[in-house]
Amino acid sequence: MAQEYSLSLTEAVRRVREQKLSPIELVDQSLARIDQSDSTIRAWAAIDRAAAQRAAAELDREARQRRFRGPLHGVPVGIKDIFYTAGLRTEAGSKLLAGFIPDYDAEAVARLRRAGAIVLGKLATAEFAFADAPATRNPWNQEHTPGGSSSGSGAAVAARMCYAAIGSQTIGSTIRPASYCGIVGMKPTFGLVSRYGMLPLAPSLDHVGIFARSVADAAAMLQAIAGQDPRDPASRTVAAGDYALSASQAERPPRIAVMPKPFDDRADDETQAAVADALGKLASGGAQVEAIEEPPGFTEIEPNAQVIMCAEASNVHRERFAEKKDFYGPKLREFLERGLNMQACEYIRAVEVQRRFRQEVDRVLASFDAILTPATPSPAPAGIESTGDPSFNLPWSLSGHPVISLPCALATSGLPISIQLTGATLEEGRLLTVARWCERIVCFDAMPPTVQP
Repeated sequence: MAQEYSLSLTEAVRRVREQKLSPIELVDQSLARIDQSDSTIRAWAAIDRAAAQRAAAELDREARQRRFRGPLHGVPVGIKDIFYTAGLRTEAGSKLLAGFIPDYDAEAVARLRRAGAIVLGKLATAEFAFADAPATRNPWNQEHTPGGSSSGSGAAVAARMCYAAIGSQTIGSTIRPASYCGIVGMKPTFGLVSRYGMLPLAPSLDHVGIFARSVADAAAMLQAIAGQDPRDPASRTVAAGDYALSASQAERPPRIAVMPKPFDDRADDETQAAVADALGKLASGGAQVEAIEEPPGFTEIEPNAQVIMCAEASNVHRERFAEKKDFYGPKLREFLERGLNMQACEYIRAVEVQRRFRQEVDRVLASFDAILTPATPSPAPAGIESTGDPSFNLPWSLSGHPVISLPCALATSGLPISIQLTGATLEEGRLLTVARWCERIVCFDAMPPTVQP
């Protein structure tokens, strides 16, 4: 029988409910994987070993009594180290927060616990979720970046150290590391998941992200954490859908839009070939694939997204930066200095570009089930000092539309290549159905060489 750590999240939950596995076994195997692998991968910022074992024992007692908290009962997960965790340090990869221990959970963390998830610990992040990379390495090739800023989240799920994780995305910090690490990434609609208790970078762009091993696993995670929270001013006043059901449905083949020009011009040859091959498989499976022109505002979005992020990040850090500038890493320090010198008219114009672009994407998605593009311009680049190129993720972070990335091939280097599917605002259910259909057709099942069954 396969080791428990190689199971999907949904399969692990099913076996717990059938009493074929216990939460204690799942936690013990996850901790053993961490002990075996993390001295090399360095995905974890802190392990809450004793608390995880206590939670596993309690959830095991409940399972034996046929009492289940929710869709994640007994499954170990990881938390990016920008989310508050009660009693466990939250340092955001920064010297400024060294030793900081919150006294409450971020809402996303609290909802995971209420759904029965077991928090193993905190996952490494670039400093304050920006660009000064942590020491985390890619499980597929340790000389390559795992992406960022949710570096630990991508690496830990890919290396089978936890069944799923949460991270964040302001520009590309979920989809990029998920792609580089060969797993499923999901960025829900802006405002669908509460950011209360999550350290901000740029509040009008910050999303909670999901890292998982399958579309069904991502749906289970979303089911647990989505929904309105009045403490987050961006929270949507909508009820969460039945995402797990959506991910299990096999509807008609989808209608998919592709935008060759702005992506193929920047993607390397292997990425273009892998995406073309995936599109061929989807079309052979019955999908209607149509090439379209990119929205008119596409050429304006990259510089204006940077303006929004720069202005908002400098405002978030204004007081702390004035007192302790030298505590910041070089990339973030330079970025904040730029924002503090920015004129208000630049920001106002950038927000207007964002508004127009969101409407343009809405118009495209009125005629399609999803927009399919490469998730990144190339597989993970060599070196861990960079988190990679987020430019293919930026449009959908700026617009706030939901995105799911799926690995689709391995490059000749042995590194994964992924596609990303963008769906209509608040239509996560439909996007998950499309993604599950595509997942079955593409049928990527490779695992990193560091994962030994």
